[in-house]
Amino acid sequence: MQTTLKNSINLVGTGLHSGKPAHLRILPASAEYGIWFRRMDVFDRDNLIAARFDNVDDTTLCTRIANDAGVAVSTIEHLMAAFMGCGIHNALVEIDGPEVPIMDGSSDQFVREILKAGIRGLDAPVRVIRILERVEVNLDGVKVSIEPFDNLEIDFSIDFPDEAIGRQTKRLNMANGAFVHELCNSRTFCRQSDVDWMRSNGMALGGSLENAIVVDGAKVLSPGGLRHHDEYVRHKMLDALGDLALAGAPIIGRYHGIRAGHAATNALLRKLFANPTAYEMVTCDTETATKLPGAGVQASDIGYVA
Repeated sequence: MQTTLKNSINLVGTGLHSGKPAHLRILPASAEYGIWFRRMDVFDRDNLIAARFDNVDDTTLCTRIANDAGVAVSTIEHLMAAFMGCGIHNALVEIDGPEVPIMDGSSDQFVREILKAGIRGLDAPVRVIRILERVEVNLDGVKVSIEPFDNLEIDFSIDFPDEAIGRQTKRLNMANGAFVHELCNSRTFCRQSDVDWMRSNGMALGGSLENAIVVDGAKVLSPGGLRHHDEYVRHKMLDALGDLALAGAPIIGRYHGIRAGHAATNALLRKLFANPTAYEMVTCDTETATKLPGAGVQASDIGYVA
């Protein structure tokens, strides 16, 4: 069955790129509603934006969605990953600014708040997007694909010249709370030189060593170091799940990313849905339902977040 929250969630944080505080309220929603964002600081035009791949209008450093009135919300990927990873199909996100708070640079707090609020079943079946044909996108050395599989699997590879990051590969079957247990607390990362450049150009104004892993050559500058030895590739997988959530329904297939980012994953979804023979939308049967990313996740899982 489809799900929503049992109770609303209130969060306050700072936008990574704007450096401005934002208040976030996540409300339960009815079946078939999907995930929508509402800009509470916009009054003169349509302030509702559906969290869908075809509303993505910018993928520079993060994922931004916008409606036809030009109202936008950015940095939605970590929250969208939390929704997908916790099995939330319907919710309304109210926000009083243009950017979802970065929190600690991961999905960890979003996941914890969702599980504390509780998950409520709704009287409607879950529909899933089953991949029928392999679809691939290549963008300047970046490669991303999706192909048939019996549930959702993410296979990711990164390769950075920085010694602190290097080459990392990870494959993870996303069934039964794998996102909550293995990916949700993996933080975004960047080079110190990138931070300096972005700030000199008025970007990443809310970034700090507390909400991102910052590296300089072989050094990890963030206090406490890494949460996982392969936290970098885990975070890229987190981002991928958040961007895949913009398909509008759980995907049943194997996603493979090589140095991929927001732009590549969005391009993959656009190419997938442009080919009606590459997928089918089906009502989720009982066996498939038990393999979805958020299946069986509950409040007691909070203590088991890696």
